Amino acid sequence: MAFAVASLPAFADECMQEKAVYVDMDNAYELRFEPMGSESALSNRFKLTVRNTTVVADGIVMRTDDQLRADGRIMFACPEGDVTGADLRACTVWQGMVYASDLKGHIRALPAEGESAADRLFLPALGPSIQKSSLWGKGKATVAPWDVLSLKGCGQ
Repeated sequence: MAFAVASLPAFADECMQEKAVYVDMDNAYELRFEPMGSESALSNRFKLTVRNTTVVADGIVMRTDDQLRADGRIMFACPEGDVTGADLRACTVWQGMVYASDLKGHIRALPAEGESAADRLFLPALGPSIQKSSLWGKGKATVAPWDVLSLKGCGQ
């Protein structure tokens, strides 16, 4: 086990944030970053899947004006086309700051595309937010994730 922990920082250095894959402590959720592909107001995009279901939620991250913080949002089953603020609130599962951490617990903003992947992510109140959202229920999420997700691997 010590070998796996010791090799993780080197792995994180080799994986770019836009390809990083994270899991919660119970391995019930997977958060998989995707490349943006073009200039955008968004700094990162990801998918959140609930294991043993077909549930896939969309996630976005936008930098604050000072570029020091990463404001994230997870949405599930949002309507297409013109939507109202009420529509967006109804399909928003979680919203808050996304924090990155190394294995020693040093906190910083989520790395942008092209930067080395964070060892861990912290999404404050993720579990309770999911329990109160449209993502929760029979055939969907029935286990609340922890707020800390650890780097599992590097996607393609």
